This record gives sequence, C-alpha cells and structure tokens, in this order.
Amino acid sequence: MVRSLAAYVLAACFFALIGGSASAQSAWTEGPGYTTTVLGDESLPTPGAVRGGFLLSGGGDWNTTAFRWFASHAGNGHIVILSASESTDGHVEFYERIGGLASVRLFLFRDRSAAYDERLLEAVRNADGIFLGGGDQANYVRMWRGTPLNAAIDAAVAAGKPLGGTSAGLAVQGSWGYGAMDGGSITSQEALRDPLGPANTMVGDFLHSPMLENIVTDSHFGARDRLGRLIAFVFNARSLAPGVPLVGLGIDEDASLVVEADGAATLYASAPEQYAWLVRGGEARDLRAGRPLNARNVRVTGIGPNTRFNLRSQEVRNPDFERVYGVYDGVLKAAVARPARPRQADAGADAPREAWSLALHGGAGVMDRGDLTPELDRAYRRALTEALDAGKAILSRGGAALDAVQASLMVLEDSPLFNAGRGAAIAADGRVYLDAAIMDGANQRAGAVAALTTTRNPILAARAVMEHSRHVFMAGDGADAFARAQGLPQVDPSYFHTPERERMLEEWRRDRQAMLDPTHMYGTVGAVALDQHGHLAAATSTGGLTGKEWGRIGDAPVIGAGTYARDGDCAVSATGTGEYFIRDSAARQVCDRVRWNDQDIASAARDTIMSVGALGGDGGLIAMDARGAPAFAINDLGMYRGAVSASNLRPRTAIYSDEELR
Repeated sequence: MVRSLAAYVLAACFFALIGGSASAQSAWTEGPGYTTTVLGDESLPTPGAVRGGFLLSGGGDWNTTAFRWFASHAGNGHIVILSASESTDGHVEFYERIGGLASVRLFLFRDRSAAYDERLLEAVRNADGIFLGGGDQANYVRMWRGTPLNAAIDAAVAAGKPLGGTSAGLAVQGSWGYGAMDGGSITSQEALRDPLGPANTMVGDFLHSPMLENIVTDSHFGARDRLGRLIAFVFNARSLAPGVPLVGLGIDEDASLVVEADGAATLYASAPEQYAWLVRGGEARDLRAGRPLNARNVRVTGIGPNTRFNLRSQEVRNPDFERVYGVYDGVLKAAVARPARPRQADAGADAPREAWSLALHGGAGVMDRGDLTPELDRAYRRALTEALDAGKAILSRGGAALDAVQASLMVLEDSPLFNAGRGAAIAADGRVYLDAAIMDGANQRAGAVAALTTTRNPILAARAVMEHSRHVFMAGDGADAFARAQGLPQVDPSYFHTPERERMLEEWRRDRQAMLDPTHMYGTVGAVALDQHGHLAAATSTGGLTGKEWGRIGDAPVIGAGTYARDGDCAVSATGTGEYFIRDSAARQVCDRVRWNDQDIASAARDTIMSVGALGGDGGLIAMDARGAPAFAINDLGMYRGAVSASNLRPRTAIYSDEELR
C-alpha cells in the first residue's frame, strides 16, 4: 500500500512538472516587438542528427518531399520560423502536414527591437533549424540586418544547421537580393528599363552563408515573369561588387531546391514545368543609371527534377534547357536556345543543340578534282577520318572539348600529309619551325607556342603553356625548353622533314615568286568542338609558309586571329594568309559577329572571310556555335575538312570547294 501510494505521488509530480513546462512554453506569446506561438513540446530531445543544408522554396505550395528533407536535416527536432508578415500559419503547416518534428515555434516581428530580445535570440540559438517565412523582404532587411538576430542566423548556418525559406524568405538568402526598399515590387520591364535606377534596390551584407556568397536570389519566378528582373538584379549587384563572379538563381513558384552541405542540389516540383533558373555570364554595355540595359551572352540554365546540379561549383549535368539571352535597350530576347524540355510558352524560341560536336580542317588550297590522284584523295580522307574518330572517342563518352580538339590535332600533326608536325613547311634556312594554339571556351584560358624545332606535338606544348605556366604565349628555344621540362616527347629536327616538303622548298628557292603547290597553299590544321557540358574549345597547329624568313609567325598561334573560343558564342580555327587574319582579328571577329550582331554561325563565318578577302587575304576557317552547328567558310578555295556529331556518328569529310560533307 505504501509503495503504491509513493508511486502515485511520484507520477503525479512528474506529470505536473511536464504539464507545467508545456504550460510555460504555451504561456510565452509575446515579447518586445514580436508575438510568438509554439506547436509541440520544446522540452523533448532532438531525435536525429542535425545536418547543414538549404531549402530554397519558390513561394507557392510547399513541396512535401522538400520540406520533409528540411525536417530530417533538422534532426526531426525543433525549428523556429521567423516572419515579418502580419500573420502566417506556417507553423501549423510544418507541424501538422509536414510532420515529424518535436516542435515548431513561430515568431512574428513587428519592429526591429525584437531582433535584440535575449529570449528570442536564445530560442534561435537552440533551434535545430531556422525557416524564414514569406512576406515583405524589406521588413526583414529593416528589422534584422546588422542585429544580434542577423548574427545568430549566420552562426546557425556556420554550425551546420539547416536554413530554409520561401518567397521573401528565399529572396534574402543570397549574398545580394532585391530589397523592395521603396515599398514596391519591381517588374522585369521596369528593372530592365533602368537596372541601376532607384527602384532597383539591391541589398547586400545581410545573411552571410558561404554556400550562397556569390548568389543573387529571386522567387515566384516563372509565374511572375521574373527572368528579366533577375538579370537586371545581377548586373546591378555586379556594379556594387565589381570583380565578384555573381550569378542569379530564381526558383519557380511551385518548386523547391534543396542543397546539401557539399553543394549537391535537387529540385522538387509540385507541378509540371517548374524549374530553378541559373543565370550566368553576360556583358553589359554603357551600364549606368537612367539608361536601359544592353547586354549580350547571358546564359540561362534550367534545372529540373532530373538535373544533377552542384550549387558550390555550379556544375550542371542534364539540364532541362540552356539558353543564351540578349537585352537590347531594355528588351529581353533569346539569342540562342538549347532546350531539353522547354516551357510551352517559350518553345517557339528554342532550337535543338547537339549533345556533342566536332569539326576540323587540314588546311586550304586551290583544289580541283583532277589535282589529287585517287590514291592521295583517299589518303587525305582516311587521315581526316582518323582524326575525327580520335575526337569522337572522347566526346561520345562525356569527355571535354579541350581534350577532343587536342587528340584530333595530334593525329594530323603525326601525319606527313599536313603542314603541321611531321610534314610541316620548311623555312628559308632549311629548318622547320612549328606554331600552335589552344583555347578553352569555358574560361577563355589559352596557350600558344611558336617556332618550336624539337617538340614532336606542338599542340601538347600549347596545352602545357595554358595549364602549367603563368603565360599564354612562348616562342623559340624557350618554348622547346619548357616543353622538355614538362616531359613532352622530343625528336630530332629531321623528323619533321618529308621529301614532298623538301621538293617544295627547292621550287621556292629556284623562283621565290613562283606559285607553290596550290593544293598545299595554306597548310594549317585545326579543330573546334562542343562537349556534353556545353563547353567549346578550339585548337590550331601549323608549320607556316614554305620559305618563310626572319622568324615569321602567322595567325595560327595568335589568340583572336587564328584561334579563339568562348562559351555561348563560338569556337574558331583559321587557315590562310596569316598576316591578313591577324590584321582583321578573324577568329575573334566571328564570335563577335555572333554575340553583338546576332548572326548565325554560317553567316558570321562567311562575312569574316569576306572581310579578310577585302584586305587582300585568302584562306578559310571552321567555326562552331553554342549549339554545336559547324560552319566552313572558304574564300574561293578548297579545304580539307570534316565533321562528326552525336546526331551523325559517321565521320564525314570533304576536300573540294563545291563538295558537301560525305
């Protein structure tokens, strides 16, 4: 009897204590500048492990899977919701529909004093996850920026706790965001009309999450036509933080992007055709207050549920679409589109792109069908096909465009048929001097070499200059010495000599004004490629002119003249009278015509060759646009050339000026 009575008393005391604790939690309903309410029991231990990450929700219906991801990353423990809206039922949504949480406490802010309240701050510090509700982001900026609450949120992220937000709560998470500080909500049309104007109130130095330090965020994206304003936000923020590589990230209304601590991101959508929009690149002209935006080459990538995306590295695999936009006097237009599953409203502006593509040339000359014997014709085509196969093997398995153009050129450098590497033109002093260049369109890194005499594959030396030195261009004995130091294969200079090139030199010595073999008039080799990641690359290699004197260097190794690549625009390799290609900046000119004149790749290549011709130059070039479409422009000459792509896996070649690839 005594034991039963004692047990009863202990139990009664225990339940009174728990009830008193819960009662005390419920009794806390307000503080200076805020009101608060709680669902669940804040005294319970956190059931699971707490893991860092971000929930970026577009502002529409909450995606159950994404929000349960957030609850799981909070250890299914205790979260706090911070909101500056007049009212919200977000705590009910979290606790009852999402479920699986020990407690959810909501704070509704009325003024800035709340951000200094120690009891509120302690609740934020003890929370397993923090969620920022929707509403007016201007209130968040005014009430939180520079306060102890601001520091507490930053500290929670640094401690590896998850941070989430929807609508305005998403918009303030980036390092820069639209503050709506004038009380309005700027439209795309208004923002593009004056991106640096007073209505485009960008805010920085607020939340400081390393994962989002170079991100400009926006929400309710497609439903409210916000691509234009996000582009304007990015250019405005770049003007405030020059040199910082800022990008934009917009989330569609019925989508949520969850981001792991290592940057791996997954999109969850509650409706069809909902995406995260990644806005990168772009160059603005005459950017100043009171003027409409003019910008080119703004790259927009659609991240869907099946896309593999890393926010930290910004690597995107299997995007739903890729587009390149321009802004002309404040009007947004699609310049190049590369869709996979486009929005229906935008489908008319889209054009398909190759998964990968490769084109190459083996030099230009005056070639009629009777100029080459059948055996020599077949030999050239076999060599071109072998070079295409070498690049194809890399691109088809997801390799880099840079590796593909290098591999293709190594085949042509090793063939005695072409004026590059073995079989290159011989200079007036009887020696072979080799030039080459390579350029990566993804980052515009480049490497070039000139006047090599012992390095077997000049294109490898150019690549080494790009990747293993602080320089872009090396020449002469120093370039060969650098190649040796890099462990690149070396040969005796006689390796490069062939009987055909010796004969051509003797003809030149007998009559320096005589026409050389017209089928080898401009014997440069080059390649351009697009890989499965959307990156472009270009490479060129040559022995120059037969009988060249005084250390002459042509256009092939000159970046912007004979070789050029820039993602979103094009990649180019030229062959011809190098002096004229240098004077006309031919390779760069093709890409500028694509970027600034909105020309297609074929017309840009053709007009550039006509421009070189107007100066007195002859030759040709190959080019490839951001969709993988190749172009071959020839100034009344033939060109050894070929192409292969994901949609046409059989290498096709051509030689004569009136011949199609076959």
